[in-house]
Amino acid sequence: MKLWQKDNITTSKLVETFTVGNDLLFDVQLAKYDVMGSIAHAKMLQSINVLTTSELEELLVAFDKINNSIHANSFKLENGVEDVHSQIEFMLTSMVGDAGKKIHTARSRNDQVATAIKLFCKYEIKSLLTQVNHLFEVLIALSNQYKKVLMPGYTHTQIAMPSSFGLWFASFAESLVDDLQVLFAAYKIANKNPLGSGAGYGSSFNINRSLTTALMEFESLNYNSIYAQATRGKTEKTFAIALATIASTLNKLSSDVCLFVNQNYNFISFPNSITTGSSIMPHKKNPDVFELIRSKTNIIQALPNTLTLMLSNLTTGYHRDVQLTKEVLFPQIQELQNCLQILIEVLPQALVNENILQDKKYQYIFSVEAVNNLVNQGIPFRDAYKEIGEQIEAGVFNFDYKNNLHHTHEGSIGNLCNEEIVKMKNDILSQFV
Repeated sequence: MKLWQKDNITTSKLVETFTVGNDLLFDVQLAKYDVMGSIAHAKMLQSINVLTTSELEELLVAFDKINNSIHANSFKLENGVEDVHSQIEFMLTSMVGDAGKKIHTARSRNDQVATAIKLFCKYEIKSLLTQVNHLFEVLIALSNQYKKVLMPGYTHTQIAMPSSFGLWFASFAESLVDDLQVLFAAYKIANKNPLGSGAGYGSSFNINRSLTTALMEFESLNYNSIYAQATRGKTEKTFAIALATIASTLNKLSSDVCLFVNQNYNFISFPNSITTGSSIMPHKKNPDVFELIRSKTNIIQALPNTLTLMLSNLTTGYHRDVQLTKEVLFPQIQELQNCLQILIEVLPQALVNENILQDKKYQYIFSVEAVNNLVNQGIPFRDAYKEIGEQIEAGVFNFDYKNNLHHTHEGSIGNLCNEEIVKMKNDILSQFV
């Protein structure tokens, strides 16, 4: 029996199987958030005298039991139950009778689900925030540790100018700061209460939306009832954009690592416990962890486009299409968390090659510094550029970077601005409530 069924006519098994799809697999993740929303709704119903005080007390006891089963991982959807929201309502009715039947007053499954989705996104964003911050701290620590260890910089995949491992590590830390800004935007959108919008057209009951907003700790509410319903899908898409932004940072970091551990580069290495071997080549030490991160983050970066195509051309009002956002979004949240966690564990174990620039192929990497030295002696830049270029072509260029480092590249490799980057990050974190 479905909540919406009014007679004994049954839905075709084929139709039911198709429409439910994989939804039940992901619905359990919304259980605790549906309970949160339902508790707030019940308290609001009592405040407008739809529920009596004793009925509310009975419901709160029942909700407590359901919550305990969720936290104990014993909560499950029974056979024939359409979704998690139906399961919880059936459980309430079996526990407290008519009070359970009243819980859906002034509420549609549309705003019920939208509320659970927003609460889910809020809490998942905060969980993700913790991991991103942890990775940020790892990168800053590595940057400070290796701020004076030189490494080649590349443009066009060609040797360019000297850089440092400190600068390289910190570049990803600052990238995460921008990613946190996008994550905060997703949080702001998820932090608005849609409950009370019903099926998108409000309710004739004198409901108190400000009360449910406060009870669920939303920052504000979605005021327009039609738009409140339309946030279903948009909330998920905005979160997906934030996930994709973080994923792009992890992707570039992992791509660099895969290149840098290559024997032809030999910039960094990792202990044997982190690399994998070959079934035929005994010398191999493969960076499988970073290769998998690279691929997983590419999948995550496709999320916004997938959701855009799923949600395009939907007219105003609810459509069943949005049910599929869960099976697209939910698994990738976990995948990104896994990628963050493995990077937090393995990056501090990186072994940096501190003598890279002794390799002969980097003999011209300080050519810009040589040009700048001549400019500092009063020679026009274009003349200095020509002179150093001619030395390189003639094979006579020589630059003692160790003796010239104090007045050439020290400004670039030493001035990491890490304190400013940390401050920017902390400023963003302080905005999350």
